[in-house]
Amino acid sequence: MISALLIAGPTASGKSALAIRLAQATGGVVVNADSMQVYADLRIITARPSLEEEASAPHRLFGHVDGSVNFSVGKWVEEARILLAELAAQGRLPIITGGTGMYFKALLRGLSDIPAVPDDVRAQVRAQAEGMTAPELHARLALNDPATAARLRPSDPQRILRALEVYAATGQPLASFQERRAPPLLNPATARAFFLAPEREALKARIDARFEAMMGQGAMQEVEALAARGLDPALPVMRAHGVPGLIAYLAGQTTLPEAIARGQRDTRAYAKRQFTFVRHQLPEFQMVAPEAAWEAVSGALHSLSSRV
Repeated sequence: MISALLIAGPTASGKSALAIRLAQATGGVVVNADSMQVYADLRIITARPSLEEEASAPHRLFGHVDGSVNFSVGKWVEEARILLAELAAQGRLPIITGGTGMYFKALLRGLSDIPAVPDDVRAQVRAQAEGMTAPELHARLALNDPATAARLRPSDPQRILRALEVYAATGQPLASFQERRAPPLLNPATARAFFLAPEREALKARIDARFEAMMGQGAMQEVEALAARGLDPALPVMRAHGVPGLIAYLAGQTTLPEAIARGQRDTRAYAKRQFTFVRHQLPEFQMVAPEAAWEAVSGALHSLSSRV
């Protein structure tokens, strides 16, 4: 019997619509696996399902985290563990959908056994990092943990800060913990995983058009409300695609067209990384064109049910 359906793909590939259709057809539950769609502050600019879409099928782990929280893959895994046990007891199919490859990797391979960082240590590291650029933080990490620094992009302050926190708390490099893994939540043999892979040029055009549409739907007002909270710029919610550019515009540091172009450019670059991640890190996923995805997933479900 199938334990879960995993529907991944780049941003703007149609994952949410497919997941809802599958939930309606199977009586299943749509479970979020997108690191930005967990935040209550950002529905529009993260393309979280609308209220109408959420009402059309059960949705879980969407928009339930406050933007002030430094949410992580570890926290998501703990929530997913509880939810998957609950759904299994109810005999309901989890349809796990999103674009965050590390969430899917943790489900299928287990999460690295990294010690928790005490709150006082985290606060100290972040206070020391205040005002430092991401490349400066990366250079600092390279002095103490060159192995982890080599794996991280100098433009990724959130993961760099995480590595600095672990080193400060344990005195050991983050890389030393990453090979130690907890058991996975899902058995790849009983889950079915699909990656929606649109044609690249069409996807780029869709990303750009969707960002423009978000602006008309209230993305600016959403980001303005977030900026008014005065949160730490290093928090994940502050780095959602489109947010840094629009905050820069609100601060008078750039023009609106430049902010929109930046959001579109960052989103396109992220989509490219999503393709790369699944190819190199998630061989369990079957790549399918979005227009063929319903038939592919339905065929997998039918095949499994016919063997029971």
